[in-house]
Amino acid sequence: MVKTNMMQPTECRRITEQHGVFSLLEYARDISVTAANATSEYFAAQMGVRKRQVVANLNGSGIIVQAGAMQWIAGNVEAASNVTGAGDLAKKLIGGKVTGESAIKPRYHGVGTIVLEPTYKHILFEDVSRWEGGMVIEDQLFYASDDTVISKVVARSTLSSAALGGEGLFNNCLSGQGIAVLESPVPRAELVIMELTEPNDVVKIDGNMAIAWSNSLKFTVERTTKTLLGSAASGEGFVNVYRGRGRILMAPVAK
Repeated sequence: MVKTNMMQPTECRRITEQHGVFSLLEYARDISVTAANATSEYFAAQMGVRKRQVVANLNGSGIIVQAGAMQWIAGNVEAASNVTGAGDLAKKLIGGKVTGESAIKPRYHGVGTIVLEPTYKHILFEDVSRWEGGMVIEDQLFYASDDTVISKVVARSTLSSAALGGEGLFNNCLSGQGIAVLESPVPRAELVIMELTEPNDVVKIDGNMAIAWSNSLKFTVERTTKTLLGSAASGEGFVNVYRGRGRILMAPVAK
C-alpha cells in the first residue's frame, strides 16, 4: 500500500473542499520562495493568487481528465482513452476542433489516488444533474469529471449568436450524473448566479461574461433597442440574450 502525506494539512496547504471522489488542495502560502520573489509571493497569497490541486481518490470508480493534467498516480489505477471506436474518434476530433478543447481525454479507473497538475485558476465543482438539459460551458473550462458525466458538442441556436456576440459557434455541454471540475477565471464568491424559473424569463448580458448556462436556455444575440439608430443613440450595441428556464453563471468582468 502506498502512503502519502498529501492529504494531511501542513503550514502551507490544506483541503478546502470535497465533492464525491474529488478534493481540492489549496496552498495558503508558497514557502518555497527566494529573497528575490518573497515580496511578490506574499502579496499574491494575500490576494488569493494561490496554487491549487485537484485530488481524486478512486475506490473502483473512474474519472475523465483533461489531457496533460495528470501529475501523479498511486495505487491500482489504469488509464485508457475515452474513445469507443472509429466513429467516436472522428466525432471527438471534430468536437475538439470546433470547441478548442482536447479531443482525447484520458479515463482513469481503479483503486487509488490521482493528483492533477497545480493551477493558479479557481476550481469549481458542479453537480451536472442539477443543470436542466445539461451544463454548457465556455471553452477551456473543463478540467476533470466523473466518468458518468457525458460530454457532447452543442451548437448555438443561430449563427448570429456567435458572430455578433463575440462567442464561438460551438460549446461543450456536460450532462448525466456526477461532478464536473472546472477551471474558472474568477472564484465562486465573485460569480453571479442567476436562476430563471419561468419559461418566459429573459436575461440580457452586455458581453461574453457568462461562463456556463443551462442547455435548456435559448441563446441569441439581439440589439438593445428595436432599431439600429436607437442602439447607436443609447451607446449600446448587441447583447447576449438567454430565454427560458435554467441557470447562468456569470463572471463580474468579461473573460
